[in-house]
Amino acid sequence: MSNRAVATFEKPLQHLSLPDWHSRLTTLKNVAYTKRSDAFELRHDARNLRNETRIQSYWDTYHNNDKLSDRVAELDRWRETMRILLKRVNTEIGDLKEEKACTERDLDALITPLTVVTDSISMRDCRLGSELTYDEGDTELKNELCIVENNQRLLRDQNQGAWEQLNRLQEVKFKLELDLTDKDEAQDIDQHQLDVDKHCANVTFKTEPTRVPKNSCTYANWLEYCEELVQLSEKTMADSAAVRESLFATREKARNILKAQQDRTSHTLRKRIFETQRARNELEYQQGKMKEEMQKCAAEIETLEQASNDKMEALKVVETRLENRAQRSGMELCIDESYHGLCDEVQKLRDTIKVLREKINAAKTMYNNLHELAKKVDQDLENKEHSLMTDIRSLDLRARLNTGEFGGKSTQTDRNIHLSRLEDEIPKS
Repeated sequence: MSNRAVATFEKPLQHLSLPDWHSRLTTLKNVAYTKRSDAFELRHDARNLRNETRIQSYWDTYHNNDKLSDRVAELDRWRETMRILLKRVNTEIGDLKEEKACTERDLDALITPLTVVTDSISMRDCRLGSELTYDEGDTELKNELCIVENNQRLLRDQNQGAWEQLNRLQEVKFKLELDLTDKDEAQDIDQHQLDVDKHCANVTFKTEPTRVPKNSCTYANWLEYCEELVQLSEKTMADSAAVRESLFATREKARNILKAQQDRTSHTLRKRIFETQRARNELEYQQGKMKEEMQKCAAEIETLEQASNDKMEALKVVETRLENRAQRSGMELCIDESYHGLCDEVQKLRDTIKVLREKINAAKTMYNNLHELAKKVDQDLENKEHSLMTDIRSLDLRARLNTGEFGGKSTQTDRNIHLSRLEDEIPKS
């Protein structure tokens, strides 16, 4: 049993020879070396790619962050510029509104001078007779009326211009506020982008992120718009300053011209009052003298009539003598010296009576003329009294120009009364 052979069985597969086995081993070794070399090259290239893309991404992000920082800084500079401009525009609007309000107050204040001058003209038109003249007072009052109306027109035009300039300033203010709001929003967005990284929320892929947004503009257009807005603001504020200066100059010029004309008118009225007072005093003097002369003339007429009556009585006596002597009879009825003397006496008495009667008629005519003239003087004196009181009331009416109120008595009125010496003309209360 120990000498029995062991049965050996082979797999039913093809067996390689030893050279083939060595050849296959060599081939596998070479293939493995090649694959390892290719894997090494691949890993080396991948590592280089990773490094290059990481560096490229880092510097791209760095440059973009730098650009965003520059953009935020530029926006901040422009925003500060716009904020300063907006503050200046608001200040300019306030100043222009104040100047416009002052001009409107001056325009409203012209109502009193207009009322005063129209009342003065109407009051002076109430003068009577020969006192209703085109004197210097009328001329100055009409000049003052023209000045007041011209000042009203100028101030209205200036107010209209100021209102239009205010509208332009409001428009510029609206543009500045809108641009400042847009810049604030843009700066907040860009500032937020500086803080965005891969760890932030809402970081996802977007649809067409590189598209050009609608209604967008180029950087050159944006810069041009900002510069034009600054230039527009500066120009509008310069125009507003010119309007304010024009408002102030127009107000002062109108006030000075009106004040000078008012003083001139008041002086002319005081001068006219003085002239009227002097003429009234002269007429009062003439009236007194005429009344005295009329009294003397009336007394002279009575004396002449008495003398005429005496001569009439004497004529009666002489005529009676002649008639009685004509009753003589015979040769005694002769024309003797007594007859001739009595006839001469009769003729002389008749001539004397005629002369006296003519003188009486002349005296009565003179008395009537004096009486008619006295009536005219009385009427003219009444007209002058009325004119004087009218001018005094007109001058007192002008006290409103100093007080700015209706009614009341000012120190300027007292000064005018004192300068025109009318203390005795005004009744004491």
